[in-house]
Amino acid sequence: MINMYADGTLDLMMITAQAAFKPPEEKEENLTLIVKKAKTLYFPAFEKILNDHGEDFLVGNKFSWANIQLLEAILMVEELDASVLSDFPLLKAFKARISNIPTIKKFLQPGSPRKPPQIATMWR
Repeated sequence: MINMYADGTLDLMMITAQAAFKPPEEKEENLTLIVKKAKTLYFPAFEKILNDHGEDFLVGNKFSWANIQLLEAILMVEELDASVLSDFPLLKAFKARISNIPTIKKFLQPGSPRKPPQIATMWR
C-alpha cells in the first residue's frame, strides 16, 4: 500500500514539475489543469483513504514514505492555488500534522534547502 500511495502522489508531482518546462503560451492552461486534476482526481482519493482508514497516517498508524510524498504533492499544488485544500478537511489536517513533525517542520522553514530561490520562479 505504501508504494501504491507514493506512486499515486508521484504522478501528480510529475505533471506539476513538468509544467515548469511548458512553452509560455501553454503554461497557464497547464497550471489550471493541474489544480483541476488535484481537486477532482488525486485529492478526493486521498481524502477517502484517510476517511476510510481513520488514522493519522496513510498506512497503519506510523509514518512512511507515502506520507512524505503526499505532503510534498500538496505543497506543490498549493504553490499554484493556496486554497486547493479548502474542500478536503482531512487532507488539511494531514498536512498540518505531518508539517509539525519536528524534522519536517525545520525543513519547511524559510531558507531551508526545500525550495531554492530559482525554483520559486519556475511556475510563473
